[in-house]
Amino acid sequence: MPAAWITDPAALRAHFAVPPARIGLDTEFIRERTFWPQLALVQIAIERADGDEPDILLVDPLAPGILAALTPILADDSIVKVMHSPSEDLVAFRHSCGVVPKPLFDTQLAAALAGIGAGLGYQKLVEQLTGIALAKGETRSDWLRRPLSAAQLEYAADDVRHLFEMHDQLQHRLQELGRSDWLAEDAARTVINAENEGPERWPHATMRSAQFLERDAQLRLLRLLRWRDTYARDNDRPRTWILDNELAVNLARNPPMDRAGLQRDLDAHPKAPRKLGDAVWAALNTPLPDEADAPDANQGDNRDKQRLRKLQDAVAARSAELGLPDGVLASRRWLEALLDRGEWPDALSGWRREALEPGIGPLLAGQD
Repeated sequence: MPAAWITDPAALRAHFAVPPARIGLDTEFIRERTFWPQLALVQIAIERADGDEPDILLVDPLAPGILAALTPILADDSIVKVMHSPSEDLVAFRHSCGVVPKPLFDTQLAAALAGIGAGLGYQKLVEQLTGIALAKGETRSDWLRRPLSAAQLEYAADDVRHLFEMHDQLQHRLQELGRSDWLAEDAARTVINAENEGPERWPHATMRSAQFLERDAQLRLLRLLRWRDTYARDNDRPRTWILDNELAVNLARNPPMDRAGLQRDLDAHPKAPRKLGDAVWAALNTPLPDEADAPDANQGDNRDKQRLRKLQDAVAARSAELGLPDGVLASRRWLEALLDRGEWPDALSGWRREALEPGIGPLLAGQD
């Protein structure tokens, strides 16, 4: 049965007159010229009572009234939303509809916790679990154009067509392994992260070029990056369109003596925000209330690398015992945060800490 193209809010509501127990859900969005993902298409799979292939709805979020009709469906806690690697989709929904779909079953995350593989793409997981090879030809389409081509519509429909079969298989495997609660915990954290998505507190700490800056320059960079992020969000423009990384680092390393000097620096840079000179000057020279707490971007140079390696080895051994792919139990970044802060980060809370603490607790305490 061909997918149904939905532009009428009443037609969308009619499909949910009796709420289903679960839906397959995906989006197509564009984010090339904006900070926020622009929702361009919403794909929904609904189970049929006769057990046949699901009904596929291709919902046009550009049509008047559609987002208002979609919002209560996304917010309905009685409907499980089966999605694949949905982090950006969740942000798109929050920005466009004001809600994050939940409860969530993430098939990519479920496959990792079931020991099948970490970070598997949708096409690869579909083929691995169902034996069906999907086309990959429309990944870079312009999803905002209308009408969409037949190839685009078919590609979009395929993105939700097999979610229920994967859900059934993965849910069964997790139940057999006693890991359903693991997935529920991780999925809930994914939803919370999307609901509370905000500016990164220490954006300089993950910028490689910041590692070569003195402390004062790092703080100036932090101020510029914080300002850039806020401006990009408020004006819905990509961060690098506001202030690119190279210019931000140069201004932090060699701060101009006065406002006129800044303007000369901006005029000399082809991608500089010349019209925002006053705002850049204020950001560069206004200390942040919390900047004294900012981590040193050079911290990695002082980190006990031998201790980190022992932690990584212990995590690898525990992952092997559990049959988990590398990086699922604990990434290097999470372990570095654990070492640097001396406390367990949120990402390593819950079932991960329970699985890891007996093995790495003594290492954290300085015992071999």
